[in-house]
Amino acid sequence: MTTIKAQMPGVFYRRPAPEKPAYVDDGDKISEGQTIALIEVMKTFNEVKAGESGTVAEFLVEDGDEVDVGQDIVRLGEV
Repeated sequence: MTTIKAQMPGVFYRRPAPEKPAYVDDGDKISEGQTIALIEVMKTFNEVKAGESGTVAEFLVEDGDEVDVGQDIVRLGEV
C-alpha cells in the first residue's frame, strides 16, 4: 500500500476554504507535486503535496482531524 504521510503535526483539511470544493476526492488521479490537502499549524496553512502520481483510493483521516508527523493520510492506488 502506497500512502501519503503528514509532514508535520496539525489539523488536516481537504479543502482550501470551508465553502470551496475538496482539492481531490476518492477515485481522482493525482500527479506528483499536486496539492491534495492542507495542514494547519498555529494559524499557518501548509500545503500537502503528492510525492508521486497515482489514484486516490481513500482518505485515511477526516476533514478537521488532528494528524501527527508521519501519519498516513491518503492511500494511493495505481495510476
